Amino acid sequence: MAELDDIRTMATRFFDAIEAGDIDAMRNSFTPDAEIWHNTDEKIVTPAQTAETLTGMVARIKDREYAERRLAVFPGGFVQQHVLKGRRVHDDGAVRLPCAIVCKVVDGKITRLDEYFDSAHVAEFRKFANA
Repeated sequence: MAELDDIRTMATRFFDAIEAGDIDAMRNSFTPDAEIWHNTDEKIVTPAQTAETLTGMVARIKDREYAERRLAVFPGGFVQQHVLKGRRVHDDGAVRLPCAIVCKVVDGKITRLDEYFDSAHVAEFRKFANA
């Protein structure tokens, strides 16, 4: 039971860090060799690459919120469904990006993160990626 509580706490801290723009805390949630997979491009990236991507997101999206969080923990990991909400910095437009994340956790660190986005939402999101 303690393992599940620890995973729940770590998962909450992980998403709270991203929401707050604390990229170092997010990065420290991963093992150095963690793999992060995206369904939209089927690529595996590193924690450093993920930190770079999220740094850009934090710079472009204000009032970030992981809304409608539904967190389920299990021995060795967790699944979270949520909706990333916020406002684009350049035009104050609304951002809404539903997502499901599946993570494998070992010794309190994420070793694998699989990220599932709806491709239509991602396409809309990416229209403003370089704004």
